[in-house]
Amino acid sequence: MPAPALFVASGLTQYLGAALAIGLFVQIPAPGVAWLRLVVAAAVLLVWRRPWRLRWTRRDLSVVALFGATLAAMNISFYLAIEHLPLGTAVAIEFVGPVTVAAITGSGWRERAGIGLAAVGVVLLAGVTLSLGSPGAVVGLAWILVAAVCWAGYILLGRKVAIGPDGVTSLSVAMAAGALFFAPLLAARSAPVLGSWGLVGAVVGVAVLSSVIPYGLEQIVLRRVSAATFAVLLAMLPATAAVVGAVVLRQWPHGLDVVGLLLVSGAIALTSVRRRPRVEAIAPA
Repeated sequence: MPAPALFVASGLTQYLGAALAIGLFVQIPAPGVAWLRLVVAAAVLLVWRRPWRLRWTRRDLSVVALFGATLAAMNISFYLAIEHLPLGTAVAIEFVGPVTVAAITGSGWRERAGIGLAAVGVVLLAGVTLSLGSPGAVVGLAWILVAAVCWAGYILLGRKVAIGPDGVTSLSVAMAAGALFFAPLLAARSAPVLGSWGLVGAVVGVAVLSSVIPYGLEQIVLRRVSAATFAVLLAMLPATAAVVGAVVLRQWPHGLDVVGLLLVSGAIALTSVRRRPRVEAIAPA
């Protein structure tokens, strides 16, 4: 299968998982769903990658643990955001994190133009959300900005993890560490899942769709595409999320929403085109 088709499949499964998670929020609190996703995905990846076969130094484990805590915080804040915001809007605003990292670490006109486009796009998206008066819009916007900050930290830490001997194996340990870090806060809030096999199946579906399949497909894509192709593919993710939100959740974008999505997508393409295509730059939420 061509790499772009694999990337589209990865994005669709990722946001279909998010759409499925939204349906669970009425039975399990959003942070609980995010934590359960981490637990299940960590279990699957640990069984698959068997990290105990590698030799770990204390420094390696410290970096991976911090990476996992950041990843967990990003997922939890993203789920808290999509409890109040349309999926496409949330994903587009969250891209402020990686665009800002690219703008700060870069030095060319692309980075400066990218952060400008992203800023205008986010203002449009936030303005439309607030003007429509959706309940909890301010709360949702606050949480998605937290997710964007966490995503920036995820990229910076992910670069350190990615240069190790096995990035996916390190990811399995990071997910387990993140789940353990938030367990005292969220394990009790996830208790409703114990009362229904249907909820267990839905949570497993969220974890597989949003974490296991996308991460596996990304490993294939990243070995096939150039940096320029990767940038274009990355810019498709907000649009992919908007399509899933419209089709699955009936969250139809408005005119200015579409303009905002296009501006953010353009910013992603501009700021990504000169970066090496690393796994940590893919949308993880």
